[in-house]
Amino acid sequence: MASQAARPGAGNSAGGSRLAQFKLVLLGESAVGKSSLVLRFVKGQFHEFQESTIGAAFLTQTVVLDDTTVKFEIWDTAGQERYHSLAPMYYRGAQAAIVVYDITNADTFTRAKSWVGELHRQARPDIVIALAGNKSDLGSRRTVEYEEANAYAEEKGLLFLETSAKNANNVNEIFLAIARKLPREDGVSGPRGQQLHENAQGEGGNKIGQCCKG
Repeated sequence: MASQAARPGAGNSAGGSRLAQFKLVLLGESAVGKSSLVLRFVKGQFHEFQESTIGAAFLTQTVVLDDTTVKFEIWDTAGQERYHSLAPMYYRGAQAAIVVYDITNADTFTRAKSWVGELHRQARPDIVIALAGNKSDLGSRRTVEYEEANAYAEEKGLLFLETSAKNANNVNEIFLAIARKLPREDGVSGPRGQQLHENAQGEGGNKIGQCCKG
């Protein structure tokens, strides 16, 4: 049975005895909801009218897996084309990436494929890439079918979930799925801040899909 996620800050119990720190970057077209996903994950908040990111924003959040606290250093990049040339500065050296598209906008899915290709060519070879089909709360308006995106993710070896920053669907789950894929052998003792516990009850009881089990 898949594990369930808790909201950020769901208790600061003993948790993991080791700390593993990873750089994670979010990529995707403007207005697909990258900043909203990060805000939901880090602060449990959603703003209906989120201002566009300029350059990039930096946030941190931790998740607890078994005896390890995984700390994400999250770079939320701007989606506007004029900032594209800055992207390598943020994904270079990143151990993980979330490529986001809007399920109601097929063009953003096409662009997401381009980002995946760029990561495969220029990012570190062991980078863990997750594909997030955001705005799943607008399913009646979708133009990108789940089956199409899932088949693409399987072909490219990506984690894949449809998410909704608005109602929190699969937001914590996609970060937990990434955390389980990352190596934790080199974790060291360290302090813990806000935490997501893998085995805690999540908001809405959402489960991680089969595709995202480590």
